Amino acid sequence: MAKTKAKNITKFQKIALYFFVYAFIGWVCEELYALAVLHTFVKRGFLLGPICPIYGYGAIILILCFKNYKNKPIKLFFLSAIFFSLFEYITDFFLQALFGTKWWDYTGEFLNLNGRITLSFSIVWGLGGLIFIKILHPFITKIIRKNFEKNTYESSKSFYKFLFSNYDY
Repeated sequence: MAKTKAKNITKFQKIALYFFVYAFIGWVCEELYALAVLHTFVKRGFLLGPICPIYGYGAIILILCFKNYKNKPIKLFFLSAIFFSLFEYITDFFLQALFGTKWWDYTGEFLNLNGRITLSFSIVWGLGGLIFIKILHPFITKIIRKNFEKNTYESSKSFYKFLFSNYDY
């Protein structure tokens, strides 16, 4: 049997891998938040399976646009808070327009804007951007480098097969 030459994963594959990892972590955080607040598990998001795409997209935006602010924590905090509050507002607007339902509602919370965003979550997004860029992403990057880049393209392919084979279409 001929031995094939190993290929490293492409930049696109790495970004896709980050998307799914962070969409899963976001789903876990949403579930833990709902458990803490409602004292029960609640299906979060609108997709089948354990992912919340908004967190995957947010992570990719942070990776591509905000990584250069790693050593400027005040700028990173404010950029994350402002950008992701705007992102949350626009996402809620379009989800409501497309599906006719609200996925979250901050009406009644202090300093909310049309129930779509609130000051308290803007602060969470700012802190989240800091934690993501300074701690979480470097940690996840090390895991991905260890398990995917060194073990080639084939392990990445296997991960995607596993991921998509667990969805009921």
